[in-house]
Amino acid sequence: MLDDRKSAILRAVVQTYIETAQPVGSSHVVEGSEIGVSPATVRSDMTVLEREGYLAQPHTSAGRVPTEKGYRYFVDHLGPGELAASQARQVRSFFDHAHGELEQMLQSTSRLLAQLTSTTAVVVGEPVSSATIRSVQLVSLGSNVYLIVVVLSSGSVIKRTVERREPIDEASLARVGAELNAHAHGVRPAAVTSPGPTGDAAIDEMLDEAAGALRSAVAESGRSVFVEGASKIASAFDATSTLQKILGLLEQQITVVTLLSDVLDRGLTVAIGSETGVAPLSECSLVVAPYRVGGEQAGTIGVLGPTRMNYQATLAAVAVVSRRLSNLLTEG
Repeated sequence: MLDDRKSAILRAVVQTYIETAQPVGSSHVVEGSEIGVSPATVRSDMTVLEREGYLAQPHTSAGRVPTEKGYRYFVDHLGPGELAASQARQVRSFFDHAHGELEQMLQSTSRLLAQLTSTTAVVVGEPVSSATIRSVQLVSLGSNVYLIVVVLSSGSVIKRTVERREPIDEASLARVGAELNAHAHGVRPAAVTSPGPTGDAAIDEMLDEAAGALRSAVAESGRSVFVEGASKIASAFDATSTLQKILGLLEQQITVVTLLSDVLDRGLTVAIGSETGVAPLSECSLVVAPYRVGGEQAGTIGVLGPTRMNYQATLAAVAVVSRRLSNLLTEG
């Protein structure tokens, strides 16, 4: 643990570097904070902080910049942050007017988060196979065609069009839909079987057909991943090769999903640099939080930015958006 003065000096260096992206000297620390000691004392303490791995000096005559260890100490000792009043109004307005299917909602949420943080936002839905079925509806699209609409506990809506050789009348379609809905409610999609036998061979055949189409539709759905604001991270890096690697990673959905899950599984809300476990992100930080439906985790939201991101504002934005999205999806 650092004593109060060294902790205050480290905090001042991190905050100044976040704002300016320039090495921070002792005079800037004295002028920009209320530490109340001379520049010489600050220089001495900064030397100690460098020796202990919290700061680094890019050049002999330059000021200091935070290391991963310095950022980690700073983040771990942050007080609770709050959104600016204008941002709070933006979030409130967004969720007050939010509607539509889950995929549309998640994509819009990722766009909102990118706007709030001026960084890259990622929203990941849980695999539909891990949810349970809330309802099944069959909708006629013609004499030989109908649509299966499956609403899952995660809020996802899965649709599949089924074409038949034989025509199906409205009454039979309604009966098949009612039988399948009652049979599948609360069941994981992959476990759905035909409700039969009903004593009617034609109905039993359609039930087998509909149950199979439902399972196939869910199996092909996978997991939704939405990335917004990828271009916002470009201004944070001078090296083209670094930026290309980061943007290339963001295009790999499996890597993104694994990254967010791994960070949460390790009990972290902020992964800094090498803590992400992904080499191209050695100069980035990731802030993550789950969102829930009815108390059960339904997905993850995250913000990816440079290690010198505004952690307090970003943590506040992720926390508020996660909570509001959870409330919205739970309330239906």
